[in-house]
Amino acid sequence: MRGEGRGGTDGRRRAPGELESDVLAALWAADGPLTAAQVNERLPGDLAYTTVLTILSRLVDKGMVTRHKAGRSYAFAPARDEATHTAGQMRSLLEHGSDREAVLSRFVDELSADDERLLQRLLGELKER
Repeated sequence: MRGEGRGGTDGRRRAPGELESDVLAALWAADGPLTAAQVNERLPGDLAYTTVLTILSRLVDKGMVTRHKAGRSYAFAPARDEATHTAGQMRSLLEHGSDREAVLSRFVDELSADDERLLQRLLGELKER
């Protein structure tokens, strides 16, 4: 039934934060700010407009999304790009761990060969600055 906003496209209940992540992904993929209705059109599943509007309002309150007047409604845009957002999440997780060296070691151990080379290149460029 339309309007429940409880499940994913396969009928399962969404994990905490999954809908916020989907909304952010829709905003990042857009060429510019979107209205709540436009965001809703880009989301999987059959969500109520009010559900999407609530999620957008929560993201505004958290400082993750900006809102500005667009005609009679509002348009929303991400406050930061996806790379900055993800890097912030990674940094936060690292800061909350009790053994930074172990976390970083396991992270590096699980990188693909391509990602490991990329990380080494980025670290080398950082040293050169």
